Amino acid sequence: MTAYAAPIRDQLFILHDLLRIETIDLPGFAGLDRDFTAAILGEAGRLAAEVLAPLNPVGDRGGCVLKDGVVTTPAGFREAFRQMREGGWTAIDCREEDGGQGLPHLIHTAVQEPFVSANMAFDMYQGLTHGAYSAILRHGDAAQKALYLPRLASCEWTGTMNLTEPQCGTDLGLIRTRAEPQADGSYRITGQKIFISAGEHDLADNIIHLVLARAPGGGEGTRGLSLFIVPKYLADADGRLGARNAVTASKVEHKMGIHGNATCVMDYDGATGFLLGPLHKGMAAMFTMMNEARLGVGLQGYAVAETAWQAARAYAQERLQGRAVTGARNPDGPADPLIVHPDVRRLLMDQKSFVEGARALTYRGALLIDRATRGGDAGAEALLSLLIPVIKGFLTDKGFEMTVAAQQVFGGHGYIEETGLSQLVRDARIAMIYEGTNGVQALDLVGRKLPQDGGRAFTAYLKEVRDLIAAHADDARPGADFFAPLSRGLDDLQAAAMYFLEHGTRDPEAALAGAGDFLHLTGHVVLGDTWARLALAALESGEDEGFREAKLATARYYLSRHLPATALHLARIRAGAGAVMALPAGAF
Repeated sequence: MTAYAAPIRDQLFILHDLLRIETIDLPGFAGLDRDFTAAILGEAGRLAAEVLAPLNPVGDRGGCVLKDGVVTTPAGFREAFRQMREGGWTAIDCREEDGGQGLPHLIHTAVQEPFVSANMAFDMYQGLTHGAYSAILRHGDAAQKALYLPRLASCEWTGTMNLTEPQCGTDLGLIRTRAEPQADGSYRITGQKIFISAGEHDLADNIIHLVLARAPGGGEGTRGLSLFIVPKYLADADGRLGARNAVTASKVEHKMGIHGNATCVMDYDGATGFLLGPLHKGMAAMFTMMNEARLGVGLQGYAVAETAWQAARAYAQERLQGRAVTGARNPDGPADPLIVHPDVRRLLMDQKSFVEGARALTYRGALLIDRATRGGDAGAEALLSLLIPVIKGFLTDKGFEMTVAAQQVFGGHGYIEETGLSQLVRDARIAMIYEGTNGVQALDLVGRKLPQDGGRAFTAYLKEVRDLIAAHADDARPGADFFAPLSRGLDDLQAAAMYFLEHGTRDPEAALAGAGDFLHLTGHVVLGDTWARLALAALESGEDEGFREAKLATARYYLSRHLPATALHLARIRAGAGAVMALPAGAF
């Protein structure tokens, strides 16, 4: 498989020509000119290509080994993690007082992309730690922040999220893990958690588990849950490690993919835990991590597809098979390269138009996080809340599809392990499942986000896109011909929302049966909107003509070949739940 190379030029185009980050007046954005961001992304891309990417097949083949409660990560992971830490890459957007660089979450997101593309399983160790850092920053008391934040920022200690149990995944109200209060203010945590990514490993001195558990007096369901900090090793106020806590990994799961990350069964046998945030308000504390985590999973969806696309593009240009239908393109050779064939070109354009649009959408989501957290922008927070299930659900569904499309370009060579496409397909699959399955994302979009505050965020987004279309109604430039298909897609989105409004209350199954289609309909419109903005940015860009024309051609491809899928999804939504629910359960 061809060597991975970070798409730095496209990243810079999005940051500076589309999002214009050098004009943003928010903490952390000062000085973010093109030269500065190019230097950061160049170094991140070098680390990804030279250090992380070569370890990706190593991690896939070797996996993680559990022996006597200790997990050994694949060969080379410890040295790579040391380089990651020493380079300050784990603390890009952490507070300066915690040893971070204080840069925007947007820059953190852009830096994370090549790390995920190069080695998704490896990057998860620091990615989960970032979520734990954010939760303690938001909900911890002064002593907790002083003890944990600097060490999590540097990944001297790493972090996890412990939610799922054998009897409950999505339905967290079924959690049984208990938290018994102690005289010293701590709690004894007893129970079992499963599917805990990076639950045990040898990359850091300590692991800080954030555990949802049920404390007395909270009642049943999710309202009774609290969030606890449960360290692998207890530490004093100065961070000196003491006794091993009563938490152990009893199993490392044998998974379809991401073999280099230790996915553990964690047993809590009266472990010492410390309340994080208010008692019985654990769900609110946990959701602090969710927007950030789900944006990160959406990034995984397209970042793995980027690696697969790079490989497919190179293979299609090199592999000789057949002749072009319009005449030989390589007359001196035995055959023409695969890329001359329209169906192969279709596969490559599907991938290119998805990856580049998804990158821009994800960066926009990261900027919304910055506007909400650093600028207190309520409108940005509302739009982010609306878009998160789309970013997580749609981008990972399509990311997997595009990774398979890259495998298809390779034909039989994509199905054997030596080319590496098999690993990418297997790794990409998990992003559709964890951090809330994509079916749950669809239900969240239809059931919570669409009607939230009387549909204010959704209505505001429709207006934003309508205003963009209206502003360019008379734009005669050759690249500004994207708005008619976008307008049709937006009409379909609005019609689907009206269907839910009219039928949802009296026939809730009809709404829920169409939730997955609504997620994808919304995803196509949002990516269509994103591509229209990318095209406009290309027209104004100082990039060379070849780059600009490639952007415009890719925009036209997405808007003409993919955006029309909104009509299909609308037809399915309007079909209601009759055909979906008609067959009795016993007849399946």
